Amino acid sequence: MAIIINLDVMMAKRKKGLTELANEIDITLANLSILKNNKAKAVRLSTLDAICKALDCQPGDILQYEETEEGS
Repeated sequence: MAIIINLDVMMAKRKKGLTELANEIDITLANLSILKNNKAKAVRLSTLDAICKALDCQPGDILQYEETEEGS
């Protein structure tokens, strides 16, 4: 997939753990882990909004577009 989720990087910069962030944004550990490990197929804008508020960042700090070769 061409979209990379750099949630783990931003969490490390803000020194927030998975459990702490999950509790702050009211999301299950399992779903947050899926996002963190770049396994998500989609993300709700409300979830992205909550993550950005909790980590004091912009969506572009978390989401990155990386062009992939055709057939990948």
